[in-house]
Amino acid sequence: MADHPSSLALLRGQTRYQNLIFFRSPAAAFFTLIFPLFIFVVFSLIFGNEFIDELGVNLAQYFGPAMAVFAAVSASYTNIAVTTAYQRDEGILKRVRGTPLPAGIYLGGKIVSALIIAVISVSAMMAVGVAFYGIQVYAATLPAAIVTFLVGVACFAALGLLVAGLVNSGEAATAVTNATLLPLAFISGIFLVPSENAPDWLDAVANFFPLKHFVVPFTDAFNPTYTGSPWQWDHLAYMALWGAVALVLGIRFFKWEPTAGGQGRRRRGRQKETADA
Repeated sequence: MADHPSSLALLRGQTRYQNLIFFRSPAAAFFTLIFPLFIFVVFSLIFGNEFIDELGVNLAQYFGPAMAVFAAVSASYTNIAVTTAYQRDEGILKRVRGTPLPAGIYLGGKIVSALIIAVISVSAMMAVGVAFYGIQVYAATLPAAIVTFLVGVACFAALGLLVAGLVNSGEAATAVTNATLLPLAFISGIFLVPSENAPDWLDAVANFFPLKHFVVPFTDAFNPTYTGSPWQWDHLAYMALWGAVALVLGIRFFKWEPTAGGQGRRRRGRQKETADA
């Protein structure tokens, strides 16, 4: 009897498969890898590299890490939610469910692939920032930045699975991720420098969702004027809590087959109408 592959071997194979799917989709690769870097370069061209009095650093020293967070969230939250929902529309998830591949291995491959893509995206962002805009990386705070990155990616990967389970189609997943991520990016300190003049209710909204709790400790790790501990456990615990709740709910509501009214069901209906005609 032939030996069955180990779970680790299955996970590696599934991760490679998910990576191939991602890099064969030009639109996904562009908006995940290139778009955040493009925004950072445009910001630098428009605003220069002026010193930000409120933060005590130059613009690039703040916006480089902030846009790296945006890239990481795009690679995990947006990428997982949208690709998973579209794969369900196409009937791919249903076929996978009918194979001997464990469901956990399939979903785990998605998460590990998202982590790899996030690492590539953030590494590219920071490399450009260091090489061309003078961003400084500090050895003393780098371990805390890496742990913050890992916890943040895990949190938003779980949220991506939750969104994929709740929506009816890939189109709905695209709308939901854009409608949630982009407004929060403005009020959480990614696209705009945090301001003390912001309304209290707006700050409360930003503090409730996990994006700001990813941005704050990660950008502080690259801020030479920050005097607190680089290990901001309150932010890490808050992201971990969001991720744990999202994972439980994501597993509870995850759907392997196209739902009524979903794009896959509508596509099959159109194909039947064409065949009948």
